[in-house]
Amino acid sequence: MIASLSYVPKGTRSVPLKISGSKSESNRLLILQAYYPTISIDNLSGSDDTQYLKKALRSKASTIDIHHAGTAMRFLTAYFAAMPERHVLLTGSERMQQRPIKILVDALRDLGAVIEYTNKDGYPPLQIKGTTLLKDKVRLSATVSSQYISALLLIAPSLPNGLTIVLDGTITSAPYLKMTLSLLEEIGAQYTFLENTITVRPLKAAIAKKHVVESDWSSASYFYSLVALDEQLTVTLQSYRKNSLQGDMALATIYRQLGVKTTFNPSEDSITLTHQSIPHGSTLELNLSDTPDIAQTIAVSCFAKQLGCKLTGLHTLKIKETDRLLALKVELEKLGAKVTITDNSLTMEASEAINKDIQIATYNDHRMAMAFAPLASKVPITIQDAKVVTKSYPDFWKDLERVGISVQLK
Repeated sequence: MIASLSYVPKGTRSVPLKISGSKSESNRLLILQAYYPTISIDNLSGSDDTQYLKKALRSKASTIDIHHAGTAMRFLTAYFAAMPERHVLLTGSERMQQRPIKILVDALRDLGAVIEYTNKDGYPPLQIKGTTLLKDKVRLSATVSSQYISALLLIAPSLPNGLTIVLDGTITSAPYLKMTLSLLEEIGAQYTFLENTITVRPLKAAIAKKHVVESDWSSASYFYSLVALDEQLTVTLQSYRKNSLQGDMALATIYRQLGVKTTFNPSEDSITLTHQSIPHGSTLELNLSDTPDIAQTIAVSCFAKQLGCKLTGLHTLKIKETDRLLALKVELEKLGAKVTITDNSLTMEASEAINKDIQIATYNDHRMAMAFAPLASKVPITIQDAKVVTKSYPDFWKDLERVGISVQLK
């Protein structure tokens, strides 16, 4: 299915939207709920990733297929490894079987887990024989995906002796790690985080509490981009908090430089995005090591606003749903951009024009589809494999129409 997008001028308008709960927060809470059923969850993410994880946690099957859900693969690897007497073959899509997991598997093996690779060493599928993990200390690199660390932290309170994790190097995507620790604290788990060492104590019973998941900030990024590109558009997004656990709330600061003012409405738990003018011809320089998931959106916004950019801290993008750095370069250059990439950065020159009627390939990557969609406010554009957005934001095309973009799904 492809999405043909074009702008439908409607003048000045203010649009309210409600985006479902954070995928990152939802997935962490589902793992904790599996250990501690007294936890209840409201406003759970509607994303495919969360639904696959939820289904996997309920399944008694010997083979679990999580398709493209990378977070689910990492969290479930740790979860099933620590489930005594549970034998599971954990697999996923072709792309998932190309995404490395060796660092997490090695850490779990150091703790006593029984995990074997059934195809290529270091990559899914994984044959997991659940066991009681009695060892309580492990060391791993902090410079890799924070999901490896979070996967270990989420099982830590359930382990008989708790867990101490010693991290080597500088932590990548630190806000996601802080989110995991905050959720552990909310359920009653005790931990210490001193210098490069995290220690989580065993927890027999969690605090019985309803957790209301905040709406997803990563998904909000596409409306930041739209408001940055359309001076007549104001968007109010429901269920967003100023004291968010999500690192991607950095959007509120970053997009000031791209022409969007964020107003927090505490009494309504919402944010309002309004357009502001910015100087033309500047170059945006950002280190996105804490917020790599919004890199694609920012790059496209800069291109559309004829700004140059230098984005660094992007080393994890090469192991996402696709090699996002390469994908960005290829698709932006179709549109007329001049882009240079390295293993951890993207540099783009300011452009004077946008090529029209370009078909954007999505590479089975939801964020490629949604990051490029706001360009429709400038030129007609076609997004291939439009259904890929269901991975994180099933209602994306409907919400895009509500803000004034014509969407023809074919």
